[in-house]
Amino acid sequence: MHIVTFPEARTPPALRGQVRRLQTEAWPEPEPAPGPVHDPALSPLSVLLVDDGRVLAALDVLAKEITHRGHRYAAGGLSTVVTDPAVRHRGHGRHLVTEARRMMAELPFDLALFTCDRPLRGFYESAGWQVLAGTVLVGGTPADPFPSDAPGFDKVTLAGFFSPAARRAQATFAGARVGLYPGVIDRLW
Repeated sequence: MHIVTFPEARTPPALRGQVRRLQTEAWPEPEPAPGPVHDPALSPLSVLLVDDGRVLAALDVLAKEITHRGHRYAAGGLSTVVTDPAVRHRGHGRHLVTEARRMMAELPFDLALFTCDRPLRGFYESAGWQVLAGTVLVGGTPADPFPSDAPGFDKVTLAGFFSPAARRAQATFAGARVGLYPGVIDRLW
């Protein structure tokens, strides 16, 4: 069992097909679009836990620069985190999410921000992610915002602060509305 990474568009077709199947099972679509799932402008990086050619768990790391309280940060976030239902509850997802956090800390990210459904909070905390109580990520675009506290959502914001500048600013992210604005494809990563 090992972890492999690829730019999403260059993931080998056999692995990409397995990932798309898992994603479609987790988030059914009437007509899954062929090709990459994410906006190429977000530099999607696919991170896969593979055992003998079989994808056990997968996630994508998305990246963009954000501005928060007048400061610019290289930000990343987890998206489309999924584990094969046949192998759930064996620690594969936690292993992958923990490794993604370690990997992001070593990449040129200042910080990572993303949301999850409230029941998954403990899962992400157990993988080293920190809950930002009261923090709302605002996705979409400035002209068409998509906030994580929209009606019907029950989201928690998670973070990792990697660079010295991000660690110094950590308190400014707690309880804040953070303009993520990843665009119209990945409205909220």
